[in-house]
Amino acid sequence: MAEGEKLIPINIEDEMKSAYIDYSMSVIVSRALPDVRDGMKPVHRRVLFGMYELGVRATGAHKKSARIVGEVLGKYHPHGDTSVYDAMVRMAQEWSLRYMLVDGQGNFGSIDGDSPAAMRYTEARMQKISEDMLADIDKETVDHKLNFDDTLHEPTVLPTRVPGLLINGASGIAVGMATNMPPHNLSEVIDGTIAYIENNDIDIDELMQHIKAPDFPTGGVIYGYEGVKEAFHTGRGRIVMRAKASFEEVAGRECIIVNEIPYQVNKADMIKKTADLVNDKKIEGISNIRDESDRNGMRIVYILKRDAIPNIVLNMLYKYTALQSSFSVNNIALVKGRPQMLNLKELIHYFVEHRHEVVVRRTEYLLRKAEERGHILEGLIIASDNIDEVIKLIRASANADEAREVLMKTFELSEIQAKAIVEMRLRQLTGLEQDKLRSEYEELMKTIDDYKDILAKVERRMGIIKEELAEIKSKYGDERRSTIEYAGGDVSITDLIADEKVVITISHAGYIKRTSLTEYKTQNRGGVGQKASATRNEDFLEHLFVGTNHQYMLFFTQKGKCFWMRVFEIPEGSRTSKGRAIQNLINIESDDKVKAFICTQDLKDEDYINSHYVIMATKKGQVKKTPLEQYSRPRTNGINAITIREDDELLEAKLTTGFSQVMIAVRSGKAIRFEEAKTRPMGRNASGVRGITLADKNDEVIGMIAVENEASDILVVAENGYGKRSSIEDYRITNRGGKGVKTINVTEKTGKLVAIKNVSDQDDLMIINKSGIAIRMAVEDLRVMGRATQGVRLIKVRDDDAIAAVAKVMHDEDEVNVEDELEDGTTIDMNEQQTDLDNEETQTDINE
Repeated sequence: MAEGEKLIPINIEDEMKSAYIDYSMSVIVSRALPDVRDGMKPVHRRVLFGMYELGVRATGAHKKSARIVGEVLGKYHPHGDTSVYDAMVRMAQEWSLRYMLVDGQGNFGSIDGDSPAAMRYTEARMQKISEDMLADIDKETVDHKLNFDDTLHEPTVLPTRVPGLLINGASGIAVGMATNMPPHNLSEVIDGTIAYIENNDIDIDELMQHIKAPDFPTGGVIYGYEGVKEAFHTGRGRIVMRAKASFEEVAGRECIIVNEIPYQVNKADMIKKTADLVNDKKIEGISNIRDESDRNGMRIVYILKRDAIPNIVLNMLYKYTALQSSFSVNNIALVKGRPQMLNLKELIHYFVEHRHEVVVRRTEYLLRKAEERGHILEGLIIASDNIDEVIKLIRASANADEAREVLMKTFELSEIQAKAIVEMRLRQLTGLEQDKLRSEYEELMKTIDDYKDILAKVERRMGIIKEELAEIKSKYGDERRSTIEYAGGDVSITDLIADEKVVITISHAGYIKRTSLTEYKTQNRGGVGQKASATRNEDFLEHLFVGTNHQYMLFFTQKGKCFWMRVFEIPEGSRTSKGRAIQNLINIESDDKVKAFICTQDLKDEDYINSHYVIMATKKGQVKKTPLEQYSRPRTNGINAITIREDDELLEAKLTTGFSQVMIAVRSGKAIRFEEAKTRPMGRNASGVRGITLADKNDEVIGMIAVENEASDILVVAENGYGKRSSIEDYRITNRGGKGVKTINVTEKTGKLVAIKNVSDQDDLMIINKSGIAIRMAVEDLRVMGRATQGVRLIKVRDDDAIAAVAKVMHDEDEVNVEDELEDGTTIDMNEQQTDLDNEETQTDINE
């Protein structure tokens, strides 16, 4: 240690704490967070002030970026040149700032993430709006401080007429905190600010009538409004942004066209990641992606495959790519040097407060200058009134100092006035000039009175602020770029799946699948049909149902359990595939199997589930009615739907409104019709009441229908392919529990009854054999017959086969008849098949 030096021992822990606190405060106050008044971080403020000092105005010539960066570095910003240039570049990028502050010339980067050219190549100047942010800075409107080497002064804040923090937002990471503020539309912000000035008690919801939402430079769609409301009210929120997309047909192919993308999304990276997802089969339906963006605007083209559904592909893009992104709002800014979380009203309040201070300080400055000029004019007027004596005194004086002293004593002038008289030019001695002095003085007195009135009345000051804001709006106001979709929300799995009609089939062995309804085509009555499933020899299709992908399925097993599933969760299979074992989809016991299922709407809709019922029937004739609400919260292991008695099993379950007419049919060919309203609702654990009395112990229920339209017809089908359509009025209403009436004349030729359905002319029928052969026919081709008749042949059944299931589907006039397809894949002509059936001796004449 050198002589005279003093060594002071310190605790390293204390020193580290102190040093880190100093560093943290420096980053927070002097680097990362914007000032709430002008919306500027120190580096941005210094860039604009440096350009102002250089005279690089909006109407002047561009100047080399390196010259501007050097000016800022050398005078105000003692950091790296990269930080200054990067800040200036961002201020010149139209995709980064909603209202650009720098007018760049040259390569300033791109939305694809391309780097800007080096500062020695590019040039820049101020934008006009930047000049309004610096307006009146020479009128002592803001405080200045010494620069880093105490040789110059720089402003601590800009006297901006523009609400910079709201219109351009800000982002920055400090120590222990960060800010992320979205940009807004200038016209809306000024409207909201004026509304606040007119009524300081305005609430945030009223302000939101003017400032609808953030307005991003890249446009896009703000998807959902809850995040916006939360951000405006609390200063924090998550705003979901979506690309703006449309559908076009290009060269005969459906395409998705994207013209605007979410804020802060790198377009090139987004396209590359999307291509990777397409290659990995994460996103399906896209055959190619082209970026056709040019100087006229953005255009990304997603060329779809021929079988792709545009809306579904677009929703997948929203879910898995940056076409949908979020902006996490965190409105932290410096308020009087301290970081503070701010809501919308507070942001406006501090800007108006700043503008008020600027107007006061500017007026005080102008008043002082006016009073100084008035003081001089008073002296000049006195001199003009006594011009001969003044000239005589000046000529008699030895020098200027003596002349000033003489004038001050003779006319009781101040030193400033006497100096102005001595320096007065000869032309000011003319009569015309003397009149001008008096006129200027009179106008100046009025101006001084006006300045004093402004300083005395807050209403005048607020009026000036409003006028200047209106002027800014007229100069720079524009339309919103970002549209708002108020009902938006997160993309759910249902948004990615088309809500198309599907056929759900379940085999006797418990295999399930869903297939698009378009795979089945309408055929003429008597056709052999299309194969609906590839089943094993010992298996056959037992259940068929038509629904839509977004609906809910309630599965009811023969043991009385209920399971829940969305239709789109059922594995998709082709028309000839066998499907997947249902035990792999729901937690069903090995000795149990699904016997009935119903399709419902939203199980979270309280009105819906409380106004609908599930009515069930067992093979032994029991029926039970339970509110749907009791089945709206099933568990993984299922819930008990009905208590099944010994030697019985659940057969049917139907969804009703509580006012249906119920019909139950049995194998022996009888059916009963009774009012559902006379069956009281029961809990899930009840076993029900008797619905129909069976003829003998070998008889059993084969089906139940619930009809609300008394004009419906009843279709019954027997196991050998015979069936008939009868009016429901042929079945009289009785009390439940009776034996019923004959619904078909059961003979050895017809076989036992296997199905009962309510139908109309708008329906089609799907009839399936145990061997897996299906036929689809239009109900309108079947005439209404008497209740006790044998019926007509609906489908030709081989000797070793029988009808397994019957379902009705909505009639589609756009579908056409197709050729019959046999199980071995060969086809026969439809007319030949029909002729054979008509000539068959056992065929009942349809005209009887």
